[in-house]
Amino acid sequence: MADPKGFLTTGREVAETRPVGERVKDWNEVYVPGSLLPIISKQAGRCMDCGIPFCHNGCPLGNLIPEWNDYAYREDWSAASERLHATNNFPEFTGRLCPAPCESACVLGINQPAVTIKNVEVSIIDKAWGNGDVTPQPPERLSGKTVAVIGSGPAGLAAAQQLTRAGHTVAVYERADRIGGLLRYGIPEFKMEKSHINRRIEQMRAEGTKFRTETEIGRDIDAAKLRRRYDAVVIAAGATVSRDLPVPGRELNGVHFAMEYLPLANKVQEGDLTVSPITAEGKHVVVIGGGDTGADCVGTAHRQGALSVTQLEIMPRPGEDRNANQPWPTFPMLYKVTSAHQEGGERVYSVSTTHFEGDEDGNVQSLHLIEVEFKDGKLEQKPGTERSIPAQLVTLAMGFTGTDQANGLVQQFGLELDERGNVARDGEYATNIDGVFVAGDAGRGQSLIVWAIAEGRSAARGVDRFLTGASALPAPIRPTDRALTV
Repeated sequence: MADPKGFLTTGREVAETRPVGERVKDWNEVYVPGSLLPIISKQAGRCMDCGIPFCHNGCPLGNLIPEWNDYAYREDWSAASERLHATNNFPEFTGRLCPAPCESACVLGINQPAVTIKNVEVSIIDKAWGNGDVTPQPPERLSGKTVAVIGSGPAGLAAAQQLTRAGHTVAVYERADRIGGLLRYGIPEFKMEKSHINRRIEQMRAEGTKFRTETEIGRDIDAAKLRRRYDAVVIAAGATVSRDLPVPGRELNGVHFAMEYLPLANKVQEGDLTVSPITAEGKHVVVIGGGDTGADCVGTAHRQGALSVTQLEIMPRPGEDRNANQPWPTFPMLYKVTSAHQEGGERVYSVSTTHFEGDEDGNVQSLHLIEVEFKDGKLEQKPGTERSIPAQLVTLAMGFTGTDQANGLVQQFGLELDERGNVARDGEYATNIDGVFVAGDAGRGQSLIVWAIAEGRSAARGVDRFLTGASALPAPIRPTDRALTV
């Protein structure tokens, strides 16, 4: 146990953010560099090393949290890194982007602020990179088997790394011009600088993983031909079909999906563009959708110089404390203020968009909304609450509905889908096509980065068993496992 009295003597402290006036002028990560290390050992010491560590269950990766908390408390960073990597291929991603269901399940969180597990995690991995503890782990021998991984998001990268280390020859196919999937083009630079992805890719290359960019399976390469070329295929193409808003005026210029807007802003940071073709500069911006993607749009609009930013959410405003029907250790729906929200803008809850209005040139100028409420389990409009707000740029961030079928991948493989439109799979992550497996959002539906990594690791075990008859690779979750929610 780290510090037997740590949870009694030390209060919760989290990473310090840079001043709003400073950070909205650049695209660097919002946190003060190095601000965690002076406090993180004591924060790790708040871990009680519970008899039953429910944080293990809150995290689908089964992270060995009390163990690396103990090492961090003792400042044994090499040992902490080893324990961290034992269950997580990419802790620098989850330590920055995961909403930390492990903290919701922390036993200390029953009656005190939970341990800052996420901050400890990112401190360990950043220290490990700085100390040179993160090195390539190439296989001792090759199996002679080949695997194609379709998609280079967290699920695809995790599956590829596990299978490469198991001795298989792995090639990752990505339709974008750079590796990383939504990590690369869906996550703004201020939440995670892309240098973190780049150095992981270099590690994977050194281990033997091959990468093929600007290659879309289904369009550039026929899926059936790909299957014949490789001994196994892992589909990790994500759930990239954005949920639309079919209301009058949707066709107006200036109404875009979030995943049309965000990637262009990231391409500016990559140096591909000087100015984004879709910019918030000098405009009244409305973001429809109250989740993390919506918050990413809010922060991006601030940095592009929006006149105003309004975020709309159809659901009621969550409370700041757990509801009785969301008991510990479940992941509660709480009112969350992200770094983007700290930077300004208005958040409006319990409203529904009725239509958009444009000018004579077909450019959106305003958004009309109405208040809504739940009655007898149904969402109903409240008469007399209609109003309009200015909107010269609208981003739709209402989630995703399933994997892309327009590119032909599903049809060319002959894949079966489940009732939710995801690629169906069995307990080994295998699809109905022999040798074809699916991992991540393509099979689970829209989910969290930590679930994607867990799925990639688990699917890798299924592939390894298919290729060799047995596997020593870990499988932290089953395809049917779900988060700890009510």
